[in-house]
Amino acid sequence: MKRSPQEFRRAVATAFALALAAGPTAAQAQKPAPAPAAAANVIKPSHLAAARALVLASGMARSFTVVPAQFVGQIADSIVQTRPELAGDLKEVLNNLQPEFERLPDEMVGVAAQIFAQRMSEADLSAAVAFFTSAAGKAYVASQPLVLGDIMTAMQGWQGKLSTQMMSRVREEMKKKGHDI
Repeated sequence: MKRSPQEFRRAVATAFALALAAGPTAAQAQKPAPAPAAAANVIKPSHLAAARALVLASGMARSFTVVPAQFVGQIADSIVQTRPELAGDLKEVLNNLQPEFERLPDEMVGVAAQIFAQRMSEADLSAAVAFFTSAAGKAYVASQPLVLGDIMTAMQGWQGKLSTQMMSRVREEMKKKGHDI
C-alpha cells in the first residue's frame, strides 16, 4: 500500500511516540529483569486499571488503532492486485469484519497496561494519569503527533549534519596519522 508523505510522517511519528513511551533503550531492554517474588506477580485490578487509564490518557492507544486499518488496506490491495474479480466480494467481507477488527486494538491496550503495571507502581501510574487528564496533559497528547512529526523531520536533518561532521573529524584525525580517507 502506497502512503502519502503525511501518512508516512504520521506512521513514523507513531513509531517514535511508542519508542518514547516505552522508555528504556534497546540496551536496557536486553538486560534481564530481576525475578519478582511469586506474590509480586499478582497485579491488583486497581493497579491494572490505573495502567490501562495511562495507556488511554497518554494517547498511546491511538497508535494501536491504526494497525488493523493498515492491515485491511494491505490485504485488500494484495488480493485485488492478484484477483481483481474478487473486489466486490472482498469489500463486502471486509465491511462485515470491520466490527471484529475494530476490537483488536483493545488487546494491545491490555498488553501495554500489563507492561506498565509491571514496571510502575499504582501510585506513579495514577499520578501520570492525573497529568494526562489535566488541561496541560490533554494539550500535550493533542500536540504529540504533530510535534513528533516535526521532531522526526528535524532529526533527519540533524543526522545528516552529524554524519558529515563526524566523518570530517575522523578524516582530520586520520590525516594527522598520515592516512587520506
